[in-house]
Amino acid sequence: MSSHPAVLEDDPLKLEEKFDPEIHFRPLLPATAVLVAGLLFTLSCFHYYTAGFGLLAETTHRGVHMAFVIGLIFLVFAARGRDQDRIAPHAWFRPGGILLIDWALALAAAAASLYVPWIFHDLAFRVGNPTTMDVVMGTVLIVVLLEATRRSVGIALPLIAVGMMIYGYFGPTMPGIFKHPGATWSGLVNHLYLTSQGVYGVALGVVATYVFHYVLFGVLATRIGLGKLFIDLASWLAGGFAGGPAKVAIFGSALFGMISGSSIANTVTVGSLTIPAMIRMGYPKHFAAAVESTASTGGQITPPIMGAAAFLMIEFLGVSYSTIILAAIVPAFMHFFGVFCQVHFEAKKKGMRGLTREELPDPVQTIREGWQTVMPLAVLLLVLFSGYTPYLAAFWGITACMIVGVGRSPLITLGSFAAIVAATAAGLLTKWIFIGPMAAAVAALLVWSWLNGPERRARVADIGDAFVVGAKYAISVGAASATVGVIVGVITLTGVGFKISWMVTQMAGQMGDAVLSVLPAGLFTPQGATLFFTLVLTAIVCILLGCGVPTTATYIIMVTVAAPTLGMLGVAPIVAHFFVFYYGVLADVTPPVALAAYAGASMAGADPFKTGNTAFRLALGKALVPFVFVYGPAMLIVTQGFTWTDFAITTFGCMAGIVMLSAAFSAYMFAPLRGWERILLVAAAMPTVAPGLPSTLVGLAMASPVLLLQLRKRSTAAAAVAA
Repeated sequence: MSSHPAVLEDDPLKLEEKFDPEIHFRPLLPATAVLVAGLLFTLSCFHYYTAGFGLLAETTHRGVHMAFVIGLIFLVFAARGRDQDRIAPHAWFRPGGILLIDWALALAAAAASLYVPWIFHDLAFRVGNPTTMDVVMGTVLIVVLLEATRRSVGIALPLIAVGMMIYGYFGPTMPGIFKHPGATWSGLVNHLYLTSQGVYGVALGVVATYVFHYVLFGVLATRIGLGKLFIDLASWLAGGFAGGPAKVAIFGSALFGMISGSSIANTVTVGSLTIPAMIRMGYPKHFAAAVESTASTGGQITPPIMGAAAFLMIEFLGVSYSTIILAAIVPAFMHFFGVFCQVHFEAKKKGMRGLTREELPDPVQTIREGWQTVMPLAVLLLVLFSGYTPYLAAFWGITACMIVGVGRSPLITLGSFAAIVAATAAGLLTKWIFIGPMAAAVAALLVWSWLNGPERRARVADIGDAFVVGAKYAISVGAASATVGVIVGVITLTGVGFKISWMVTQMAGQMGDAVLSVLPAGLFTPQGATLFFTLVLTAIVCILLGCGVPTTATYIIMVTVAAPTLGMLGVAPIVAHFFVFYYGVLADVTPPVALAAYAGASMAGADPFKTGNTAFRLALGKALVPFVFVYGPAMLIVTQGFTWTDFAITTFGCMAGIVMLSAAFSAYMFAPLRGWERILLVAAAMPTVAPGLPSTLVGLAMASPVLLLQLRKRSTAAAAVAA
């Protein structure tokens, strides 16, 4: 596929940095750039080593991670946005092109982060009775953390954290239900800094223990060619159908999303091929950009490499990562199915063709050239589903990426894969009898490759660069997770989460009573109406919060507040967590802050706001699915009381509802739809939200007049063409 001119003007990597503030590093002078790259590489090596050879003590591990993360942020993000895109010259007050204050803040961040691990031996005696030095160091960490988060992810999250601390301090002056005893500043610092309920809490621990490793794996897997293999296979599978490039975007984004949890990275990588092809095929520019960006948001919900929130579920729910993967499979499929339906109807309405045989890649050649790149993903899944920890699975996946990327030899690839399979089966994966020789072999392979010609040296250098880029992708997530720890810490200290849950339940109950008063008796129960409006309110807050806060932060905040609310209404914990997670991800294509959609619009040369609106419409399947699995938990497979009968009924009903909504929004099914037909299809889709055979049959019965008319129109059109 040749590139469209609109794409040639923008390099995908530059676009990703432009629309993803978390990786928009400022340019540095050469010497400083080498120092920063060295620190990023060291951070990746630290996590890679500890994942395979043993984690440090919990607080120490988190402290080292945070020292690197916050310190690096002050070196790579300028204090002012206008300074972020220019190289500052060296001066006495700006050594290496970075202001002295930034160097000082970086050192202060490192010192304050490592202080708690340093005093850990007598920390138990200080919690509740902090010394002056404890309060000073805690204050320093909170201040530098908020500033680092502001620089790397924006102002919204730090403002929420500051607001929560003000609330915690001035509790006695708060009105009504929000009144609480309050806390002194030393009490706040004690809770947020010296306990595991604040900055050093679960959120930071998950990023330092799981997320970093999977981000690094995704970068390495892409570098060795797994992403290209997925895109070529998607082109071969879907390119020949009507509106082929748009369907390639969906399949490609689904496959690429398996190794990339970033919506924007997915958009610019897959979109660099699919968006220009869609435009050449005849799709409007805004629609082409919307298709790619909407499909790309599925990366955060597509197993096995999901967004950071998926790893947080492990800690919050106390379940294995394989359980989270199984639960996510069908909802992720439903997202892509919803986008596929709207793309298909749009292609049929416009009479678009598929790609010709000459335009499609050769599947045999694609597999012959790229089969080795699948091995790291196979290794990761093998180790993960064998019962080992997620970080150990990532360690062996990263190791396999290095072997494939540097070796480029079928014999080496198959031999290494066979060795890992055998070690897994024998339970030797963590034993020195295996890990020692394997580590020596990988080191020897790297050295041998470096000494044998420029091509092999380039491969080793590319692996090293991937370690740098992987850390680059992860540092902003680390800062955001630590700041979320401040918010969660205040919530646990004051108990405001339960108060908000009570208020939401009361408001939803009042809304339910108002609706029940005008509906026929028996159609809804009071508890059912309360649950429905609680879900609606939670979804709205998730979307609004997600417009200014990263997905991970949105998930943690909303789970802290909303999970108790949904739990009181009988929703299973894993279902409540997935509900919040899905609506937090939806913010990536929800105007006015639809960053993935804006990245796609820039590549297509389309209107950003129009692209965002279209992307939101295409993502309505993702908006419907969370309601379905709340009412039909069987869709998540791993819920208590699961049966295949319930699963089949729930899944079929959801698919039917998605098809009806897609046809209604596309104004086409088998033929153009009139206004009343579209309204009837939307109404018919509503019963499928409450899955069950009766409600599904009701929805199908409501839609049957439209279906019969559509079939008649298609037959008439076919007869006219034949005549």
